[in-house]
Amino acid sequence: MVALQALALHDPVRAAGDHHLLPGIAGPLRIGHPRPCQVMTDEAAGLALHRDPTHHLFAGMSRSFLEAFRSTNRCAAASWASRLGEPTGRADVAVPALVTRRDSGPRPLASGRDPWDTPGMAHATKVLLGGLCFGEGPRWHEGRLWFSDMHDHKVIALDLDGRAEVIVEVPQRPSGLGWTPDGHLLVVSMVDRRLLRLDGRELVVVADLSGLASWHCNDMVVDAAGRAYIGNFGFDLHVDSFEYRPAELILVEPDGRARVVADDLAFPNGTVITPDGRTLIVGESFAARFTAFDIQPDGSLTNRREWARCENGTPDGCCLDAEGAIWYASPVSDECVRIAAGGRVLDRVAVSTHAYACMLGGPDRRTLFIATSASDHPERSRNPRTGAIEITTVDVPGAGLP
Repeated sequence: MVALQALALHDPVRAAGDHHLLPGIAGPLRIGHPRPCQVMTDEAAGLALHRDPTHHLFAGMSRSFLEAFRSTNRCAAASWASRLGEPTGRADVAVPALVTRRDSGPRPLASGRDPWDTPGMAHATKVLLGGLCFGEGPRWHEGRLWFSDMHDHKVIALDLDGRAEVIVEVPQRPSGLGWTPDGHLLVVSMVDRRLLRLDGRELVVVADLSGLASWHCNDMVVDAAGRAYIGNFGFDLHVDSFEYRPAELILVEPDGRARVVADDLAFPNGTVITPDGRTLIVGESFAARFTAFDIQPDGSLTNRREWARCENGTPDGCCLDAEGAIWYASPVSDECVRIAAGGRVLDRVAVSTHAYACMLGGPDRRTLFIATSASDHPERSRNPRTGAIEITTVDVPGAGLP
């Protein structure tokens, strides 16, 4: 779904006027949501993009995210267009081969309920730190939130009073973070596709992944043995017209040896490891699902299976809680979503702009930290600097890794 900032609380008639793009098929107008918004079904939003991707509904979202969203909902949008006697497709939009969940045309949630009728909608966030470009890879470590300001090339540590410290600068853009068993910081360097380790004040190369990663490296989870699992884009996301390609999950051993342990993933993004160390779950952004693997003693991944389908969101950065649920940031719907195995939505937290990553931390691990920004683009996110770390309190504490 796409959340539309349409002044619904103050002028629902004007907000409903945005339905001119989608006569007769737009989703319900929700007046009671904590943030003024209008909600569409995936299919309706897909058709809106099919008709007019420049409409103000989608202001602030990068073209790359809109193209991705249009791709994953193109079949359903074409079905609507056919019913309305409109052209049914665009040849320049790549459709990921793995994304087939919408091929039967528009439909409601399997439960038949309004997707916003979810317990826990009373959450409100506050900004702990603003003035960032684009926060990613948040991790709770030694009493502070560590994260990458990707497009400002910095790794930052932030305490609960809002005091921030720049830990290190990474010229080729930092993303995923983790630590070795002896406490050294590990950082994914995106553009040159390397895993780096901070030794004192110097970054040293642990592994060069340029021969294994299809495109820029991205998020990472490090297990208790110090093995790093690293995803990548698969293709250049930040160009106006991109060609979708699946990507790999790469395992880097503590000694720097690296190998592909899973392939054919649709933009592998946020990744978690369960507290027993036996299961890895990765979000596939372009397939709108989480995929689970069994972790073998040597770090290999087996028994690939779908853990959950994200019916109304796009999984980006994520974290695990003590009840086995996953919180994931969904940039296309401007929220964090708590989801159980099988796909049942348990909770939602709306944010001020777009949500890109999240982490449970604080003394009791019940503070949900959310990295937000109005843009994910490497240049546009620098001016203005709309990135922030927003926080709220949730009921169930964090667990597992990261």
